[in-house]
Amino acid sequence: MENLEKLNLTELKSKLSAEQFKVTQKGGTEEPFRNLYWNNSEPGLYVDVVSGESLFSSLDKYDSGTGWPSFTRPVQNSGIIEKQDNEYGMVRTEVRSGYADSHLGHVFTDGPSPTGKRYCINSASLRFIPVDSLSEERYKDYIDSDSKENKIE
Repeated sequence: MENLEKLNLTELKSKLSAEQFKVTQKGGTEEPFRNLYWNNSEPGLYVDVVSGESLFSSLDKYDSGTGWPSFTRPVQNSGIIEKQDNEYGMVRTEVRSGYADSHLGHVFTDGPSPTGKRYCINSASLRFIPVDSLSEERYKDYIDSDSKENKIE
């Protein structure tokens, strides 16, 4: 993870779509089954749309049936922060990116093995980097340097 960006709100409004801004900066939620990555099955890396911070690998993505991208765990050293969320009369655990403090979604304890967790994440908070673009997009840490092959398949 190199060269992460930290932008102010004015810069973010011009960089992000209205939906991305609403989700990442205002804690919004996009519609299920009508978002960019809910059914994406390509190999690659999901990063914070705001800063580029590495968040989730396609290796840990699964179809939870909820209509949002779901993962069993974040990538190692992601810096993801979990906070208690008591809004809307529910007790949930909010997930935020560590560097840019972007709202990503929520984590639940009804996921599959090996973690039993379901990171239910808004597509609007993510940018997907296909495995073939990892090197050119500054994410060389996700390529095995000994074999020159991708760690994400």
